[in-house]
Amino acid sequence: MQVSEVMTREVCVANPQETIQQAARLMAGLDVGVLPVGDDERLVGMITDRDIAIRGVAEGKAPLTKVSEVMSNEVRYCFADQEIAEVLQNMGDIQLRRLPVVDRDKRLVGILALSDAVAAVANGAAGEALAGISRPGGLHSQTG
Repeated sequence: MQVSEVMTREVCVANPQETIQQAARLMAGLDVGVLPVGDDERLVGMITDRDIAIRGVAEGKAPLTKVSEVMSNEVRYCFADQEIAEVLQNMGDIQLRRLPVVDRDKRLVGILALSDAVAAVANGAAGEALAGISRPGGLHSQTG
């Protein structure tokens, strides 16, 4: 099974000059915890809700702080045509739960969440539970 079969295709991209407040509002509206950061069609970073909380709020940064000040600059990614098993192994090795997905021209085409990949390949109750947990919304949703 390839990454393209389970990735999320419609991905909103934050701009490095946007504020962390704008990024947080976008995340809340989409019920996601991560946004790729792009500048002139180049993937330049990733920002997570944890980045905003730890590198932003915990450090006393204001809501008008630029995304570029708290985002992760080192972008790890996978290719849409890679095998899921290979990518899952890599995600475990580098301890990442979400990876941007690019085509062979390195254009962003989606995002892969560990939970989506595992749910797609796992059998039985664990796979079903993970699929349910991964579904947007629910009791602990930020948009509810």
